[in-house]
Amino acid sequence: MPSFDTICEANLVEVKNGVENTAKEIATRFDFKGTSASIEIKDKEITLIGDADFQLAQIEDVLRNKLTKRNVDVRFLDMGDVQKMGGDKVKQVIKVRNGIESEVAKKIQRLIKDSKLKVQAAIQGDAVRVTGAKRDDLQAAMALIKKDVADLPISFNNFRD
Repeated sequence: MPSFDTICEANLVEVKNGVENTAKEIATRFDFKGTSASIEIKDKEITLIGDADFQLAQIEDVLRNKLTKRNVDVRFLDMGDVQKMGGDKVKQVIKVRNGIESEVAKKIQRLIKDSKLKVQAAIQGDAVRVTGAKRDDLQAAMALIKKDVADLPISFNNFRD
């Protein structure tokens, strides 16, 4: 029976490369000289460190530009709150989204059920598998999901015929 998986996964290699390029630009930029501006990545968390909120916003802007050049959707970035560190430094933790959360998965499942398409949706871990009898129904389901869940960078894989 034809099926596909609905996923939300960032290319972590490209994210890491984007963070490294941002770090290089911060090190060479004139307006960051002599400041504590830095960026680092551990697992799926990017940490921005700066002297003020304004500086964090500049680092974030550089990061977004670098990720966009590497074809990484910036909707994968889940911005955290700005926190005070010792002295006059501030930091911000950005989480890289990976996987579909259960509320969104339930929303997708309900959307497909209410659409009256002849397909079924099943939540499997951090993905949603959609199965149906016809390829056209599955493609209609893909279009429906892309249109209604616009706040997440959703992609489809494992399309089996």
